[in-house]
Amino acid sequence: SLSTKFSYRLPLIEIWQQIPFAWLIIIWVWVMYLGQCTKDVIRWPRPASPPVVKLEVFYNSEYSMPSTHAMSGTAIPLALLLLSYGRWQYPLMFGLILAFCWCALVCCSRIYMGMHSILDVIAGFLYAILILVVFHPVVDLIDNFNLTYKYAPLIIISLHLALGIFSFTLDTWSTSRGDTAQILGCGAGVACGSHVNYIMGLKLDPLPDMLPLSLSSLTVTVFGKAILRLLIGVIVLLLTKVVMKKATIPLACKIFCIPHDNVRKARQRMEVELPYRYITYGMVGFSLMFIVPCLFHFIGLS
Repeated sequence: SLSTKFSYRLPLIEIWQQIPFAWLIIIWVWVMYLGQCTKDVIRWPRPASPPVVKLEVFYNSEYSMPSTHAMSGTAIPLALLLLSYGRWQYPLMFGLILAFCWCALVCCSRIYMGMHSILDVIAGFLYAILILVVFHPVVDLIDNFNLTYKYAPLIIISLHLALGIFSFTLDTWSTSRGDTAQILGCGAGVACGSHVNYIMGLKLDPLPDMLPLSLSSLTVTVFGKAILRLLIGVIVLLLTKVVMKKATIPLACKIFCIPHDNVRKARQRMEVELPYRYITYGMVGFSLMFIVPCLFHFIGLS
């Protein structure tokens, strides 16, 4: 559904501009990971139907408490506000109103779709606030470690993979397991891409005396360039996803001796789903942070 893609995949559509995008992904990964694992520990079922009329049934196999859509719909706009205010010149009230509307729309949509109770949404909202309070003060330290430590990529990949394996042991198969591996893979890929950018001297961050940055006037040239960057970036990410998906599923089936004549059934096996999701979206995250910006620089769209 639109709300699912909005909450899970919006952070993948980066605008490739002067915002601390890696910081946003760090917060997003922890919010979504803790939310998904908490669901599988509490194990509250979705609201009963009837009396609830469910407009979305694909994710009905997942548990309900807390609402991870409410968590992401709260954490992402608030994190964007915290990370961008003072870096860009815009009225604080405008940012607060935008964050409130974003959060309210996502939270209300989950109740409207019949996937969560009001309690699920409130719990998700408060849980996201708690995670933001804990992680926002240390996100700079985490990002600095990802950038500067020599063996950071090895630790990043190992840690995210270990968290994925742990989450796969919490319960029987559901769509949340694949989503969790997908989120962790994306986080690992973005962190590794940031590290490579830093090592190669490609991390372009404005100096403190240049802040706050002012928004440039919207001209036809600026708008056209932004649209072109977005289209090229999304195409590269989609191609990366398709290629890695085609490669990882048969390879995982072959390594673990799992029949792959029924791909849908094979993908429900942990031995296939975890590496498929983790590697595929890890490469998507790496492309997002390193390959696409390099391509922009090469063709003069930086």
